[in-house]
Amino acid sequence: MKGSIIITLFFAAGVACGVTELIPEGFVSSRTSFLVLCALMFNVGMSIGCDSATLHSFRRLNPRLALLPLVTIAGTLSGSMASSLVLPHRTLSDCLALGSGMGYYSLSSIFITGYRGAELGTVALLANILRELAALLLAPFLARRFGSLAPISVGGATTMDTTLPVITRSVGPQYVVLSVFHGFVTDFSVPFLVTFFCTL
Repeated sequence: MKGSIIITLFFAAGVACGVTELIPEGFVSSRTSFLVLCALMFNVGMSIGCDSATLHSFRRLNPRLALLPLVTIAGTLSGSMASSLVLPHRTLSDCLALGSGMGYYSLSSIFITGYRGAELGTVALLANILRELAALLLAPFLARRFGSLAPISVGGATTMDTTLPVITRSVGPQYVVLSVFHGFVTDFSVPFLVTFFCTL
């Protein structure tokens, strides 16, 4: 939990720096974020590669775990459908489009803004950022309370990058490859699902 709090504090500090213009605009670009993410992924890869027991334990995982991304997608869309019942000012297709972001806030918000306008695009951005933050903050609790697959499912498309280190610490390195696979599949589904529901 301590690690999750530290991550959140860094996020809050970044927001504060951006709002107060403490750091000049353009100083931190998407290129910088990409390079930092690459360094993070390299470190995770090194830790897996140096631990042969991790790769061996993954070979013993049940092949049915490959269905986890499909379960995540189905569960997310079911929750989105349920949310439309308590949000009468939003259509079912709006709610399904928002849920289809799967935590991939940058891509989904761009798609939704293009199809449905800036207001819904902003809602998509915030909703998917909150999903990522929930995975970062609650991963240890979810793993203890609901099992090792819960934090992976909650992370959605982010489990192959930003939430991977937290998930690894919470559920163990034997789930790293599953987490990356889960993130890849859900990530790949985002443009197709968002576009489909936005055009309904």
